[in-house]
Amino acid sequence: MRFLRHSLTGLFLLALTLGLVVYAGQLVIAAIEARLADSPNMPRRAERVFAVDIITAREQTITPVLTAYGEIESRRILEIRARTTGTLVELADNFEEGGEVEKGQLLARVDPSDAQFALSRAQSELADSRAEKAQADRARDLARDELAAAEDQAALREKAFQRQVDLKDRGVGTTAAVETAQLAAAQARQAVIARRQALAAAEARIDKAKTRLARSRIALAEAERRLRDTTITAGFSGTLSDVTVVEGGRVSANERLGTLIDDGALEVAFRVSTAQYGRLIDASGTLLKAPVTAHLGTYGLDLVARGVVSRDGAAVGAGKTGRVIFARLFEAPGFKPGDFVTVTVEEPPLAKVIRLPASALGADGTVLAVGADDRLVPVPVTVLRRQENDILVRGAGLEGARVVARRTPLLGEGIKVRTLKRRDTGRAREDARTLELGAARRARLKALVQSSTAMDDALKSRLLGQLDQARVPARVVESLERRGGG
Repeated sequence: MRFLRHSLTGLFLLALTLGLVVYAGQLVIAAIEARLADSPNMPRRAERVFAVDIITAREQTITPVLTAYGEIESRRILEIRARTTGTLVELADNFEEGGEVEKGQLLARVDPSDAQFALSRAQSELADSRAEKAQADRARDLARDELAAAEDQAALREKAFQRQVDLKDRGVGTTAAVETAQLAAAQARQAVIARRQALAAAEARIDKAKTRLARSRIALAEAERRLRDTTITAGFSGTLSDVTVVEGGRVSANERLGTLIDDGALEVAFRVSTAQYGRLIDASGTLLKAPVTAHLGTYGLDLVARGVVSRDGAAVGAGKTGRVIFARLFEAPGFKPGDFVTVTVEEPPLAKVIRLPASALGADGTVLAVGADDRLVPVPVTVLRRQENDILVRGAGLEGARVVARRTPLLGEGIKVRTLKRRDTGRAREDARTLELGAARRARLKALVQSSTAMDDALKSRLLGQLDQARVPARVVESLERRGGG
């Protein structure tokens, strides 16, 4: 009995254990299925809002400015050369590097002794030729008179011959008298021929005298020209450069003595691309007379010259591209040939265009505008010009839109933004930046200005005045230290 009771108890406990295990397994499986079937409980995150600078797009008429780099040149540059060989016996006081001369001023004189002797000989030969011509004229007149006398004598001899013939026919004269008269008439005709030959010789002598007189006049003109060649004068007013001679030195023919540059006929030559050149011509291909401004920045002082486009180069040149344009300068104080300048050319005005910062344009050719719900909307635009850090564009629906001034990779279509007031940046802020200098640094910069030979007095005075201020413009300090090696 005890064994049976223990066996039943064991079976009961075993069944209970198996039931609990099965129940626990079902609970685990149900929990796993419920876990897999339930959606994750993610925490809610707020939408990110970006702060952007905006600019309001306004259509306007803008005159684009083309920027290029060129070199100042003079339209009139004359090489002064000696036209004869000799010693420089006279030289103008201002015949030196940088000397200013006036038109027609005597610059130099070569020893004129040989040329003066040659002129005297030519004048003597001309006088001889004139005397020979006068003598030949008189000889011709005498030959004409002798010919006339011979012709008269021949006529009388012929009459005497005819009279003897008539007398013989009437039986009064003799044959001997007729033959004598005939011989005399023949001799008279021979004398006429001789006088004609003498007249022809006299006329030939006149022709030779005329030829000799012409040669003498040519020789005299050449001698006078050689004498004039001993003096060198200025063909126009200007400044001398590359002077290589001194008084007393010997020069040879065609030797260069210096160069005369017309400072009042300056122009600037600059190269532009073919596309830029296309914007400077009209429909007929004629180059526009566009206004031009040349800038030369030096030691914080900007020299400005104004002019107008005058012509373009005749050929592109081997291995080059674009076009060379020449602009005539009307007001160019302080400029010299050889200066490298920045050139700005005013193009024809563009109507209904919008000026935007270049940073507002995306790689896909669109700008981002802020919509009514402060979300970004891409707007396609057409870029017409690039003006330094700005662009000139046109686009449908862009007028009055609030455009993102500075585009970043984080911004795109549909992004919610918060607009900020745009801050002033660029050249104006850079130009307004000033520095407070120490005593040693200020003294060193002032010494650099005072010892400079490349500055004129007006520029030195202006820079020293700026250096005496409590705060000095940073660009002036940087320019001086850069040029002075500091």
